[in-house]
Amino acid sequence: MASVYVNNLVINSGSDFSQTFTLEDPTTNSFYDLSLYAVSSQLRKWAGSSTAINFDAAIEIPLEGKINISLTNEQTSLLKPGRYVYDVVITDTGGQKSKVIEGMALVREGVTR
Repeated sequence: MASVYVNNLVINSGSDFSQTFTLEDPTTNSFYDLSLYAVSSQLRKWAGSSTAINFDAAIEIPLEGKINISLTNEQTSLLKPGRYVYDVVITDTGGQKSKVIEGMALVREGVTR
């Protein structure tokens, strides 16, 4: 998996957040089979920051290349408004890691409490 999909997110502070991605092979236009992979994802203020927020990341439908990342409303309420960076990494059974998704995340402050 050589190419990295770039996708920017908007996260509303104090609200539940969920985003599903579908990974496809650009040369064959077929879904990636994620049956033998694990997934992880983090959000940071900048790439070198020592503080990270872990998304709840899961492979939803392995044969259709579907990955979901999410945060609870409790988690998003702790985020300061502003721009962040995130990525999604898959790991095969041999421990080989591949970044498959990356982008910016805009955290917007909510009004209703």
